[in-house]
Order: sequence, then C-alpha cells, then structure tokens
Amino acid sequence: MANRDSVTSSECSNDLHGEDDEIMSENGKKTFTFSTFSSEMEENKGDSFTSIEIPGWYCEYSPLWPGETHSLKVEKVLFQGKTQYADVFVFQSSAYGKVLVLDGSLQFTERDGLAYQEMLTHLPLCSIPNPKKVLVIGGGDGGNLLEISRHSSVEQMDICEIDEMVIDIYKQFFPDLAIGYNDPRVRLHVGDGIAFLNSISHGTYDAIILDAFHMMGPAAKQLGDKVFLESVAKALRSGGVLCAPAESIWFEGFNIEETKAKCSQIFKGSVDYAWTTVPTFTSGVIGFMLCSTNGPPVDFKHPATVLDENEVHGVAKRPLQFYNSEIHTAAFCLPSFAKRQELVKAPRLIVDYSL
Repeated sequence: MANRDSVTSSECSNDLHGEDDEIMSENGKKTFTFSTFSSEMEENKGDSFTSIEIPGWYCEYSPLWPGETHSLKVEKVLFQGKTQYADVFVFQSSAYGKVLVLDGSLQFTERDGLAYQEMLTHLPLCSIPNPKKVLVIGGGDGGNLLEISRHSSVEQMDICEIDEMVIDIYKQFFPDLAIGYNDPRVRLHVGDGIAFLNSISHGTYDAIILDAFHMMGPAAKQLGDKVFLESVAKALRSGGVLCAPAESIWFEGFNIEETKAKCSQIFKGSVDYAWTTVPTFTSGVIGFMLCSTNGPPVDFKHPATVLDENEVHGVAKRPLQFYNSEIHTAAFCLPSFAKRQELVKAPRLIVDYSL
C-alpha cells in the first residue's frame, strides 16, 4: 500500500522486543540481519507520533484524523526489524491475517489488501485497450505485478522499488502476493523512482502505477511538485494513464475538484477520482486519482477492457476477489456531500459540568 508518512503507530506491548532477526532471500544467496524495534523508534517518530499502549494490540493513530484510532489484535509477532530505509513489523492478526507495517504505517493485510491492489491496478489498465508496457513505482510487495499479469496484452512490466530488503520480506511472509515477481515479463529496478523516471525515454509506458508516495490531496508533497508530475507525464505515451492513491472522501481537507484541476494542468487529458473501501485504512476508504496524457480520450468510468472475474490468468493462483466491471464504474460515483465538496461532520459533544 502507499506509504502514509503522516500515520504513526505504537508498539503492541513491551514484550515484543527481542534479539536481532534474520531473513534469507528467496535465492538463498543473501542473508539480511535487521535490528529489532526498540524505544528509540518511538523517540525518533517526532511530534506527530502518539503512543497508544494496549498490550497485545497494534494501534495506529494519525494526527490528521484526531479522535480516532484503529487497532488489530496481535496473535503472533512474525518479524520486527530495520532495512536500510524503513522499520518493518510483520504480525499475525486475529481478524485480518498477516499484516505488514512499514515505518509505523499499516501497508498490507491479507484480508483487505486485495481491494486496494486490484483497484489500483485494474482501474487504469482496464480503461485503455491493450496496454503493453506498464511501470510500477514502489509496490515492493509484488501485488501490483500479480494483478498486471492478468492482462495478456502486457509485454513488459517494470517495477522500481528502492528497498530490496522489503521485497525479500514480502517474499518470505507473503509468498502468494510476491508471486507477482515470478512473471517472466517483470523487470526489477532497485533504486529511486524519481531518478528512474528521469532516466527513461519520453513516451515509454502505456500506464504508470504509483504505489510509493503520499496520498494525492492536501498533504501530498508530490502533488505540489510540478517537476515530479511532469516527469510522470513525460514517461507516458500519448493517451497513456496514471493511477495513484488519493485521499479519502471523508478527509476534511480534501477537495476533489481542486485536486483534479491541478492534475489537469499537467496531464492535459482526462482526469477523474475513484474510491473504494479498505477497512484497515484510516476512515475505511481510499481514493484513486486517474490521469491521462493528451491524446486519444480516455473514459475512465467505463472499462475498455473487461476482465473475466471468474477466470485465473497470469501468475495469479485465484480469480479476482474484489474488482469487476460493475465495481469499476461504481467507483467513480460520489456521495452527495462529496459532490458538493462538503463533509458530513459529527455534532460537537457539549458537556455541562455544572450539573
């Protein structure tokens, strides 16, 4: 899942500390050693970190969503450690299967992660006919690759992930997700995504999927970085498409029309907003911004390619679990308050202590 830098979490309980852990890469040639979580992590989170200690539970709290937190019961700690770039925590939950947390932000659960993966991939790829070259930036879990593999028209899948150790962790603990790397069309590039974009020829890709950056919305640094988005647009062919995670319709500071307008200034083609439900994501909803470059018009709301939801294609071991053509179209329908750019606010609780 996209990195939510503004979201932080507490450790489940003090008894989760242990000795250094090791993980063997799938080829058996490299062994990585990670330091386990310590109180230093809590101290280094900065002012945005809020400690919520519930023994035996993983708790996630975001200052952007005051007054609420999401908690998952931890049945077993599977891995705790550090890569070169991030703190990693993997555990078995009682309700959502195995869970991976990156830098204090929940990234994936076995139960609901498929909704995010399938929508982030198939909303753009099904919106254009016969995509051939696709780039994924981030997405080290391999889930996007697994979903792209369902498209027989695709000839080349490039993925740029900065943290190779994260890839190995996913292969170790989430093999059914990381199986996406087994597709022979995949080309892995370990390094910085922005640098990779700047190194390729213009018009290289039919579709680009961003799964490594801030949500597109008021807190999105990259949205204000015109140079970055221009690099994405230049890497797309005429009529090529981008899909990136966006803020939830429930986020008070998120203006859909304003975000679409900013994207339109750069991509020059079609721009639209879609959303889906992911229970473990803050607010239970995540959005998607879809943009196309100037060229053949793209009707994001109506799939140009229809996937058979009951068949198994590519390296996938199962049929689609969430996405279908009806869900595709419905994802662009907004509730009335979002159409009006309003937010349904809860009434203030007023307590009269004089009684």
